[in-house]
Amino acid sequence: MKFFVSCAKGLEYLLADELLALGLLRATATISGVNAEGDLPQALKVVLWSRLASRVLWPLAEFDCPDEGSLYQGVSSMPWADHISPELTLSVDAHVSGTEITHARFAAQRVKDGVVDSLRAQGLERPSVNTEFPDVRINLSLRKGRASISIDLGGGPMHRRGWRMAQNEAPLKENLAAAVLMRANWPKIHAEGGGLLDPMCGSGTLLIEGALMAADVAPGLQRHGSIPPSRWLGFDRDAWNSLMADARSRETAGRAALKQVIHGSDIDPHAIRAAKENAETAGVAEAIWFGVRDVADVQVPPQETGCVVCNPPYDERLAADAVLYRRLGDALKRAVPQWRASLLCGSAELAFATGLRANKKYQLFNGAIECALIVCDPIAVPQRENAGQPRELSEGAQMVANRLRKNIRKFKTWKAREQVTCYRVYDADLPEYAAAIDVYQEDGGAGRTFLHVQEYAAPATIPDVDVRRRRNELLSAAREVFQVPAEQVALKSRERGKGGSKYGRFEQRGEFVLVRENDALLRVNLFDYLDTGLFLDHRPLRWHMAQEAQGKRFLNLFCYTGVASVQAAVAGAASTTSVDLSGTYLQWCADNLALNGKGGSQHQLIQADALAWLEAERHRFDVIFCDPPTFSNSARAEDFDVQREHVRLLRAAVARLSPEGVLYFSNNFRRFKLDEEAIKEFAECREISADTIGEDFERNPRIHRAWELRRYGA
Repeated sequence: MKFFVSCAKGLEYLLADELLALGLLRATATISGVNAEGDLPQALKVVLWSRLASRVLWPLAEFDCPDEGSLYQGVSSMPWADHISPELTLSVDAHVSGTEITHARFAAQRVKDGVVDSLRAQGLERPSVNTEFPDVRINLSLRKGRASISIDLGGGPMHRRGWRMAQNEAPLKENLAAAVLMRANWPKIHAEGGGLLDPMCGSGTLLIEGALMAADVAPGLQRHGSIPPSRWLGFDRDAWNSLMADARSRETAGRAALKQVIHGSDIDPHAIRAAKENAETAGVAEAIWFGVRDVADVQVPPQETGCVVCNPPYDERLAADAVLYRRLGDALKRAVPQWRASLLCGSAELAFATGLRANKKYQLFNGAIECALIVCDPIAVPQRENAGQPRELSEGAQMVANRLRKNIRKFKTWKAREQVTCYRVYDADLPEYAAAIDVYQEDGGAGRTFLHVQEYAAPATIPDVDVRRRRNELLSAAREVFQVPAEQVALKSRERGKGGSKYGRFEQRGEFVLVRENDALLRVNLFDYLDTGLFLDHRPLRWHMAQEAQGKRFLNLFCYTGVASVQAAVAGAASTTSVDLSGTYLQWCADNLALNGKGGSQHQLIQADALAWLEAERHRFDVIFCDPPTFSNSARAEDFDVQREHVRLLRAAVARLSPEGVLYFSNNFRRFKLDEEAIKEFAECREISADTIGEDFERNPRIHRAWELRRYGA
C-alpha cells in the first residue's frame, strides 16, 4: 500500500532515510512529509519507532471533490461500518488548499456528517465525537480538487512521547529534537563512548530525547503503553502486540547499557527543575547530569569526544539576543573545541552570531517559525600553520590577482566619492578567465567582505580540465587579493550537461547578509539563488529615482526584492507601491522596508501579475519604475515576453502617470528592440542607458538598457 507520513518542514529527507532504515519498500520525500510504500504492519512499525514523523496516514478512499456537496457524498458513500463501531468515539482533522473548500473546520464537519449519516443509514447508532482522545482519528486532505480520506494510525501527534510532565516557555517538539540529535550523529557518538552536552537545556527535551535514543527506547512505547494508538476496525492488533513485545525487549537491554555521559545546564532554576521531573518520568534521570549554570560557565565534560546539541532562545516569546548567541559560541570553543555541534538557531543571522564555522546548514521549521540548523565539526576550526602568509599563486592566478589590484586602485576614488560598498570589481577582464566578481561589504556585524562569483559559459571547445583549472585560479586570486576565507565566496558555476551549459546546484545556507546602498540597509542572499537580491547595475538609476521620488508617489513594477522601493522610501517618498507575482520576493521587500523603519499603509506590497494589475488599476503615480523579466511562464499568470508585450506594458504604465509624472523603463534582454513608432502614439521617450551605467560596469555597458517616458504635454 501507498501511505503518507507527515513531518515538520525541513525534515523530509531525513525522515525518508529513517523510513527506509525501518524496512519500508520505498520512501520518497515531498512537501512536509514522505510518500511511503509498505504493508500495514510496517506502517504500524513507523507509528512505534519513527522519531521524526508527525502522523502516519493510512488511506481509505480518494475521490474528486469540486465542492462541499461532493465531499459529503464521497464520504457518506464509504463503508464506514467496516471501519468504526457505533460505541467508539471519532475525531476529524482536515487540511484543505485551493478554491474548492477554504475552511478546514467546515470541511472536517462535513466529513463527520458523512461518517455519522452513513452509519445511521445502516440502522446503527451514531458515534460520539471526542476531539482530544478519540478511538478513531480520521484525516481529510483536500488538494487540487481531490479528496483523500485516511485513518491516522498514530491516533494523534507523534511528537508527544508521553514523558513531558513539566515545561518551560516555548518547548521544542520532540521530533524536531530528534532531528537535531541525528544531525549531530549522536547515536554513533554514544556507541563510541562520547558525551552529549546542552548548555541551555531548558526543560530537557534534547537531552531526554538523546538518552532515550541512546537506550534504544521506541518513541511510541511510553506514549501508547498498553493501549493501541487506534481502535480502527482494520487495525492489526496481532502485529501491534508483536511490535510492542519486541520494543520492550530492546528497551530492557538498551536501558541497561545506557552510559552516564549526558550533561545539561541552564541559568533558570525553574527550567532545571522541570527538566529533572521530565527525566524522572522518562526513566532516564540516572543517565543525565543537570545543573544551574550560565552558558559562559559551561562545565567541561570528562569525555574526550562528544557532541553539543542546543536550541538557544528565539521568537516573539523568547527574545533572541545576538550577544547571547556569541557567548554560546565562545563558550563552546573554549570548553569543547574538538567536539561536534548541532545548534538549532532562530535564524541564519543568529546562527552567524555564534561565530562558529558551520560545515552544514539546514532550514527547518519549529511550527511556523523558520529556523537555521547548523552543524559544526569540529566546533573550533584549527588555524592553518601558515595562516597570515601569502599563498603561492600560479602564473595564471597571479595575472588575475594583478588585474584585480589594478581595478581596486582604479575604483578607489569613485567608491569614496559615492560611498559605494557593493560593486563589480572584475568582468571577464582577461578573456580566458571568464567570470564576473562582485564585492559585497557587510554593514555592521563583523564587517566581513563577501565575493559573489558568476562564471560565464565556456566555449564547447575548451576541455573541462581547463575550465576547472581556470575557475580554481580565479578563485585563488580573488581570495588572496581580498583576504577572505572560502566560506565568504559564493560561486555560481556553470556546469556542462545535456542541453548545453547550465548553472550547477546552489548552496542552501539560508544566510542573509546586511549591506548598505546609499542610505538604505538591504538584505542579500549570496549563496542560495542565482541572483542575490540586489542588482548592482541599477545602482545609479535607483539613486536618481529616489531623489526624484521625494514627497511623491512611487510605483515599482516587477519589484523583485523591492530595493528601488526602499531607496525611494528612505529618500522621503510620500508612498511606495511594490508589485510582484512572487510572495517570496514581496516578503523580502517587506523585510528590507522594516530594516529601514518603513512600513504602514503608505508602503503597499501587492502580489499580482504586474501587467494585469496595471490594466485594472485606477490610481496615479508620480514616479514609476518598470524593470520586467525577459520572459516569464509562471503558472499563476499569462506567459510574458518583454519584446512582444512591451508596448502594451508601457501604454498601461503611462496611463497611470500623473500629469507631471515620469516612467523609467529598463530591461536586460540583449536583443531587445524598442518599438519607437508605437510608443510615439502615447508618450515622449528618450533613451538614458548611458546615464544609468556606473563606473564598475563600464566594461559591460549593455548589461541593461533604460528609457525615460513622459505623457505628452507634461
